[in-house]
Amino acid sequence: MGMVVAVEYVTLDGVFEEPAWSGPYFNDELGNWQAANLREADALLLGRKTYEGFKAAWPQMEAETGDFGVKMNSMPKHVATTTLATPEWNATFLQGEVAGAVAKLKSEPGTLLVNGSASLVNYLTKHNLIDEYRIMIYPVVQGEGRKLWDDGTKIALELTDSWKTTTGVEVITYVPA
Repeated sequence: MGMVVAVEYVTLDGVFEEPAWSGPYFNDELGNWQAANLREADALLLGRKTYEGFKAAWPQMEAETGDFGVKMNSMPKHVATTTLATPEWNATFLQGEVAGAVAKLKSEPGTLLVNGSASLVNYLTKHNLIDEYRIMIYPVVQGEGRKLWDDGTKIALELTDSWKTTTGVEVITYVPA
């Protein structure tokens, strides 16, 4: 049985979008943790916007990111989209209703890693399809911007791990309670 793991960057006030605010706090600790997340993943599960952003950026970053970039570029990607027609960058587009397609992917062995993709994370949360949430909470308050969780999203979680980087980023892992 497979699992879906969401790995997300958020500010202390829950802002998710345009994470340029993370730069001053990102260090080797987080880099190594992110590399471990990617190493254990068998495929990426992405929303359309994140897929398009990653597809534009990662092929040019492989030389500077080494094994991480090679894995990012070569691994399979499953993309939730109703607007794109031609999959590229080792992608397949989820067919039919997204919840059913993800449930089918989860019926097979392997770990699906979700990065970014707030709309997809909210959708999958509402359908009880995320098995683990790994959230990096940065010591920044943005005061405005899209939050990771949509208004009305409700889920009870159980903390399974937490640690803090030397730059003050809290890394927390939750599973549905």
